[in-house]
Amino acid sequence: MTYKTIIGINAFHGDSSACLIEDNKLIFASEEERLNRIKHWAGFPMQSIELCISKQHKKNKNITLAFNFNLYGNLFEKFSYLFLNPSRIIKIKRSKKRLNTIHKYVFELQNKYPDINFNCKFVEHHKSHINSSYYLSDFIDSGFISIDGFGDFISSQWGYVKSGKFITKGKTPFPHSLGIFYQSITQFLGFNNYGDEYKVMGLAPYGRDLYKEVFDKIIKYKYPASYELNLKYFRHQDINFKYAWENEEPKIEKLYSTEIFNLFGEARKSDEAISQKHKDIACSLQLKFEEIVYEMLKDVKKITNMSKICISGGCAMNSVMNGKIHSSEKFEVFVPPAAGDAGGAIGSALECIDIIKKSKANTNFNNPYLGIKYNISDIEKILIKSLKNYNNIFYEKFDFNYINEEISKEISNGKVIGWFQGSYEWGPRALGNRSILMDPRNKNAKQILNEKIKRRETFRPFAPSILEDHADDWFDKPVYSPYMSYVIDFKEDKKELIPAVCHVDGTGRLQTVSKELNNKYYQLIQCFYNLTEVPILLNTSFNENEPIVNHPTEAINCFLRTKMDILVIENYIICRK
Repeated sequence: MTYKTIIGINAFHGDSSACLIEDNKLIFASEEERLNRIKHWAGFPMQSIELCISKQHKKNKNITLAFNFNLYGNLFEKFSYLFLNPSRIIKIKRSKKRLNTIHKYVFELQNKYPDINFNCKFVEHHKSHINSSYYLSDFIDSGFISIDGFGDFISSQWGYVKSGKFITKGKTPFPHSLGIFYQSITQFLGFNNYGDEYKVMGLAPYGRDLYKEVFDKIIKYKYPASYELNLKYFRHQDINFKYAWENEEPKIEKLYSTEIFNLFGEARKSDEAISQKHKDIACSLQLKFEEIVYEMLKDVKKITNMSKICISGGCAMNSVMNGKIHSSEKFEVFVPPAAGDAGGAIGSALECIDIIKKSKANTNFNNPYLGIKYNISDIEKILIKSLKNYNNIFYEKFDFNYINEEISKEISNGKVIGWFQGSYEWGPRALGNRSILMDPRNKNAKQILNEKIKRRETFRPFAPSILEDHADDWFDKPVYSPYMSYVIDFKEDKKELIPAVCHVDGTGRLQTVSKELNNKYYQLIQCFYNLTEVPILLNTSFNENEPIVNHPTEAINCFLRTKMDILVIENYIICRK
């Protein structure tokens, strides 16, 4: 069956989200956190869904709601586990409760929109991940692998696509999970918020691989393309283990057991200073994680005879690992802009499109600029209202040639720029539409940004956005990276030129910027290049310990409460006198 209008939904996972596909075109996508301002919000993404409904072009009266969850997926794995662990049926009951809760919200939607007929389709979690990567890539026949914490009782799934047919070759069932492994040590290191794994990636290069043998006791690679936890060091399999996913920021109890203290000593407290020991643990954790994924990819390539591999799932957000996989030159990999659970919304929606209609030549699924766009007349009204009581703030409208020239000069003079353009990005990273920008040559940029705006850990790096056609000149093994998915080595003779975006290990999480995907951002970087001979800008997300800004008011408020120098919203430049 072919569905005309589909709303893909990631519900009751972290980064709950929704997307709209209409007549096989991806129209809109948003994480709920951009709207309710709660980081990584988990629940039923009602605001995102209602935006999808409002953004239909044809106002179809029949809408399919596709969820990246299927209670009846992986039944063999579920019943096999229950046969060996009959007391753990409570974990299966939680999935049934989630299904009932989803139906309750769909009933609310039906009441609110009585003229629309909503049909529900449930797509297995990892198949949604796999779709979200494969259909956004330009691969025809390829391998695939999805790795995360858990979804529908499975933590990884792999196989290949041949002549449009998906063939699964293996799965890793509960309770073994590479995502849980990384998250548990992230918690041990004192980073307790959901999604803090990226902090450990930034910390790892400061450490030494002193704990390899210890991590060998915690997790082992298992042929083919799998792994096995030593469960005595974990708690997630316990009957009474608690987590919160319903209409709130995700909260997860400590995943590690007290047995882990016998290996590492006491866990770091969140307010405790980071010692060399913590850096060393982070280093060995990252290397062990990379080792296992690399072995899995070798198995996928060997068994499927595919060197092109689509990677997805929360573990694919590990951009350091992605960069090393790319640099190995043994695989050609693709990572989508939202590899984690949010991206499952697109993957579940794509499952509903007839296979003939999935021809990649006819899609725009790889466009990451899918959020809300505000028109210029509304922005002017917002500026008037927001700044009427601020005598020290002025703003003026200009054409973009002038803006690019002036802002590139200001950046070269050390100013911090808020850059707000077009539709906000899909996925966790700012890609030039909701960004804070600085000169990558400024060796004090990290300190300036942390003092003026970000107030984050000093060991965390900032990313380089580079003109796509200059990547070969600056990176050892450049890669098409419009979504900031890869950490790559800078060329040795370039590292000293851009200290603000070159991490302690000589790498950068690059974003390649093209005219085709983001012409405005491309032209700004081009102006900076013309001025400085450096085709790179420092790019960090436009926020201050909050979700990335969505609305112009949020951008203005961030500008007002921080020491940002200049704010650019579409054609308006906002400055302090």
